[in-house]
Amino acid sequence: MTPGQSDVWFLPLGGCGEIGMNMNLYGHDDSWLMVDCGITFRDADGTNRSGYRVQMPDPNFIAERRDSLAGIVLTHAHEDHIGAVPHLWKQLQCPIFATSFTAEMLRRKLVEHGLDNKVPIHLVEAGDRRRIGSFYVQWIAHTHSIPDPCGVVIETPTLRIFHTADWKLDPAPQVGHHYAESTYRALGDAGVDVMVCDSTCAPVKGHSLSEQDLYPGLKHFVENATGRVAVGCFGSNIARLKTLSRIAKETDRQLGLLGRSLINTVSAARAVGLWDEDAEIDAAHLGYLPPEAVLLVATGSQGETRTALDRLSRESLRELALTPGDLVMLSARAIPGNENDINNMIERFSMMGVNVVRPETTELAIHASGHPAQEELALLYEWTQPDVLIPVHGEMEHMDAQVDIAKACGIPRRLNGRNGDLFVLAPNKAIRREAAPAGRLGLAKKGLKKIAM
Repeated sequence: MTPGQSDVWFLPLGGCGEIGMNMNLYGHDDSWLMVDCGITFRDADGTNRSGYRVQMPDPNFIAERRDSLAGIVLTHAHEDHIGAVPHLWKQLQCPIFATSFTAEMLRRKLVEHGLDNKVPIHLVEAGDRRRIGSFYVQWIAHTHSIPDPCGVVIETPTLRIFHTADWKLDPAPQVGHHYAESTYRALGDAGVDVMVCDSTCAPVKGHSLSEQDLYPGLKHFVENATGRVAVGCFGSNIARLKTLSRIAKETDRQLGLLGRSLINTVSAARAVGLWDEDAEIDAAHLGYLPPEAVLLVATGSQGETRTALDRLSRESLRELALTPGDLVMLSARAIPGNENDINNMIERFSMMGVNVVRPETTELAIHASGHPAQEELALLYEWTQPDVLIPVHGEMEHMDAQVDIAKACGIPRRLNGRNGDLFVLAPNKAIRREAAPAGRLGLAKKGLKKIAM
């Protein structure tokens, strides 16, 4: 299966019909381009029954065509977009294109796998335009829940595709670049034939909250707490950390970071000039501070085993222990499939006498999604005026919801499929169902293993 000079194809191998492990292929004129290469931590049914905590798309289809793989474009630094690169590098081995923060996060992963200085990473910035194989690629500045995300415009002589990856319309993202309505409108004026778009929050009405909207709610709980406060959030959310750092200073608390991934992300942000705070203290000193002087930010908001919050809930963290009257604030919503782990962790905290606040139990805003709700989707459609909408990055209910929004907004054609379906975008438009194998690999002690689907 090789695309000819008149062909333009889209082939998702991961992230289409599910949330996580994104891997998207575009084919044209004997050349393939990959957009994102990520992992997930759960099975297709939302559980972890297979026993493999780390999973990723099976790249066999493109690995067999490696000589035609012109490059990998990484849109941002979340695990479900870059996490599989070190594991699959031997099968892919092609140039990688990323902005500075994403590249810094990837480099650190490569070092852990003994691949430092072995992977060609090309730095790009929002607004850049490069030729990669048979494609021209332009990077478009977005806002999301991680610094400096980008969508990409992928051009061939006959077609312009806008691959959004993860995005939202945040007027005050706190850290990193902003989005520009004028940029999106310019895309629409130039013509967008196909938009491949994030569906994660398509069922959600309204507009997502801005990161700046969380300051009042987060500060309310911190300044009214009498003991320690531990905030659980995604370690990649530097904007949330910046807000909490500000609150720590204003409430006379010391900011402490717990969790390897969180500390690594802050270090990466500092290395590329996105983090200039110097307020956080060494975790080893946290236990010596009075309870009312401590504001912790910890990994493990999804109840994951052996993360900092999980160990706090089991009273097995070496640095310190929570005591009755302390507060745990979950500044993150549950990812589908993690509800039981989160509820079990909350129950352990409750048995310790530790209070827990989560977004679902308070009217104050303490979490903001990184994905567009319905009003944002409608705005982006209005600005870019795509002829065809392909929903991705969601389970079927999310993708179906986006199809309904696109139809209501007057987008002429919607193509809805799943991993392994071949979207023929030129010379005609159609879907060839199950055109390519779209399996999963699990990370085992002795390498990667196929997961029975």
